[in-house]
Amino acid sequence: MSTLPSPAPETGELDLASLLAEPAPVVWYRRRSVWCGALALVLLAAGISYWLTQRSANGKPTYSTQRVARGDLTLSVIANGTLQPTRTISIGSELSGTVLKVNVDVNDRIVKGQVLVELDPSKLKDQILRSRASLAAAEALLVQTAATVKESAANLARLEEVARLSGGKVPSKSELDTGRATHERALASEASARAGVADAKAALSTDEINLDKAAIRAPSNGVVLTRSVEPGNAVAASLQAVTLFTLAEDLSQLRLQVYVDEADVGSVSVDQNASFIVSAYPGRKYPAKITRVAYGSTITDNVVTYLTYLGVDNKDLSLRPGMTATATITAKEHKDVLLVPNTALRFSPTASGPAAGGGFAASLMPGPPPNSARKSAAANARTTAAKQLWVLRDGEPVSVAVTPGISDGRMTEIVGGELQADMQVITDQKSAVTKK
Repeated sequence: MSTLPSPAPETGELDLASLLAEPAPVVWYRRRSVWCGALALVLLAAGISYWLTQRSANGKPTYSTQRVARGDLTLSVIANGTLQPTRTISIGSELSGTVLKVNVDVNDRIVKGQVLVELDPSKLKDQILRSRASLAAAEALLVQTAATVKESAANLARLEEVARLSGGKVPSKSELDTGRATHERALASEASARAGVADAKAALSTDEINLDKAAIRAPSNGVVLTRSVEPGNAVAASLQAVTLFTLAEDLSQLRLQVYVDEADVGSVSVDQNASFIVSAYPGRKYPAKITRVAYGSTITDNVVTYLTYLGVDNKDLSLRPGMTATATITAKEHKDVLLVPNTALRFSPTASGPAAGGGFAASLMPGPPPNSARKSAAANARTTAAKQLWVLRDGEPVSVAVTPGISDGRMTEIVGGELQADMQVITDQKSAVTKK
């Protein structure tokens, strides 16, 4: 008996069964959520890495540098003072009297022997007449005493001759003694008369000299700087002569008197060159040369200074006595030496940026404030006491030992050490700025 095939199910029933059946499981690496999560983690890691990189770059300090070069350095000493003539003469009067005439004025050029002032000579002429009369009287007295000497000598000679002829019997001894005494008194009177004549002559000479001094003359060539007398003024001479004029012997050569501080006097010596300026010509520098440095000190307001003289050529007469000047003395001058700025010798790097070590967590935590108080021993000292400076190598500061020399206040000479030309010395450190 044959078996008949079962009839095929209808198409609608098969589709319904397939729809109601559960789907087949998907492999994990084909899941979209896995790839989305992985992509998110990668982006997060990249963002954190970029942020840390930027934070590290922003936290690193930057430095201001200057290239080391060779050049000339001059050590200068600054001092203030006033201009004065090389020789100043004060003209006064040794006599008292009334000024009759004044022949010169301020700024007049005078020559030696020129009459500057004339005093009234009336009294002086009368004194000369009196002295001449006294001299005549003294001379007459001398003639009188001379005659007396001759008379006494003759009397004495006669008495001695009589005594010789009489064998000493006449005249008496007392008469001889009286004759001898009379003659000696006559000789003494003659000597006194001669002294009186000499005294009268000296008095007459003094009066004549005083009459000559009534015309006050210039002792040398020069220029009148000051005048303090007018015709009709009464001049009263005392222990100190009254100053009528002040003369400058030669204004073509002046002397600048400056006061050098005790800290700089060791660098100043005779024959050093200098220059100075005055307020009247601010754009002009005048040359000068040191002629003397005083050993004695001058103390003003507890400041010790030393008076120093500088010779000045003033042939054009543009400078005047009494002008205030500021002098720059060239104490030392070195050629072709290594030069660094003084700020480099005073610089010392400070701690900056995130703390070293600690990993990622430490980098996220706020660090302590930078130690700005960390300074070298030479930070506040003179640059000549500094023994090191800092150079920039591969972006990092490196200390270099040096031996400094002279300094002009801005640049310092390096006379020894490891520093070489073209190195970049650090002059300043700039704080890092974190970007937000």
